Amino acid sequence: MDIQKYIESGILELYVAGSLSEKENEEVHNAVKKSPELLAEVTSIENAIVKLTAAAKKDSTYLFTDILKGINNNDTKVIKIAERKTNWTQFTGWAAAVLLGSTLIWSISKNNKLQEQVASEKVQLEEQIEKASNSLAEAEKLITVFRDKEIISVPLDGQKVSPDSYAKVYWDKKTKSIYLDAKGLPEPPKGKVYQVWSLKMSPLTPTSLGTIDTFTADANKIFTIENANESEAFGITLEDEGGSESPTLEQLYALGAVVASTP
Repeated sequence: MDIQKYIESGILELYVAGSLSEKENEEVHNAVKKSPELLAEVTSIENAIVKLTAAAKKDSTYLFTDILKGINNNDTKVIKIAERKTNWTQFTGWAAAVLLGSTLIWSISKNNKLQEQVASEKVQLEEQIEKASNSLAEAEKLITVFRDKEIISVPLDGQKVSPDSYAKVYWDKKTKSIYLDAKGLPEPPKGKVYQVWSLKMSPLTPTSLGTIDTFTADANKIFTIENANESEAFGITLEDEGGSESPTLEQLYALGAVVASTP
């Protein structure tokens, strides 16, 4: 590569201004990385933009001040000034410097926004990874629970209102909690929720274990529920949002009796 011709081509100025295509930008970037001369030239262009922009602002202020002084000075002598040729090359250079400076600022601003976007996506990815890790840990915990010989397994069969429904309760008396696998229940209608009941049979005494408000949002349909009762059976009814003080038997979806202390 002829370094001097490459520099004189003007492509480095466009590179600094961010006006090249993605392919051209990559080619110049690779060339600058390999050549100390090109790197020095790029640095020189960037420094020149900063200096020219600052100088342009300073000079224009100075000239304006001088003009005001001349107008207000009564002793000013009128001197015939010879006609001077406009230095269009210099003017074009200043215009190019201002344009290049503006383009460079725009490019930097765009780059900052891109960095902010990348940072935001990184945070989202980290949250997704953390969520996946938590889900995996929860799944491993449930597998351990389901395989524990001390856990009481209670199948819940579908009832008249929904014969095809089913569910299963895993009751851990040590921790006074149950794990409800409700995958066999249909999605509740809008404005309705499933409510879980602990039942004593003689006399029939239902105790609410709460509503499953996250049924639709939960993909696994496995819910952990506190149960400090001496349950003899478990039932699930469909109730209005907020739950009910007593079970609506016409909306009993699943029911199962505790018949053994082992699965």
